[in-house]
Amino acid sequence: MKHNTLPFQGTPEQEAQLKKVIANHQGQKGAVIPVLHEAQDIYGYLPIEVQEMISEGLDVPLAEIYGIVTFYAQFSLNPKGRYQIGVCLGTACYVKGSGDILEKVKELLNIDVGECSADGKFSLDATRCIGACGLAPVMTINDDVYGRLTVDQVEDILKKYE
Repeated sequence: MKHNTLPFQGTPEQEAQLKKVIANHQGQKGAVIPVLHEAQDIYGYLPIEVQEMISEGLDVPLAEIYGIVTFYAQFSLNPKGRYQIGVCLGTACYVKGSGDILEKVKELLNIDVGECSADGKFSLDATRCIGACGLAPVMTINDDVYGRLTVDQVEDILKKYE
């Protein structure tokens, strides 16, 4: 998997917010996960620069922070695009061809699952069942739901967001 190529673009305001969060949790047992959640709310993801600030602020080894971030699915090492694409790989969607839909999105955007396009416009995730099994296969883009998809429809759908 290729790694994110977007440079970290944290602002001084975000850093000040994070420092405040860290200060509020210093010395608390089990503070790492709540701080990581709040940091992800601030930045949208948890790049190494943010993990380093948390490591230093809480006096917890960076390896431990990284281990937590990579273990729990709710944490992301990569930024999210303006348009967050989710392709459902739940059983009903998968049986009806969502794996092919996912491959087409990856091909068209030249990104892999968990990545963000170089222009910051799109990010891609493979999701579990989203509860729209009757519409299988399903893809979401932010709050828009596309159902009964075929591979041939994917390109036209993505063009709507360019």
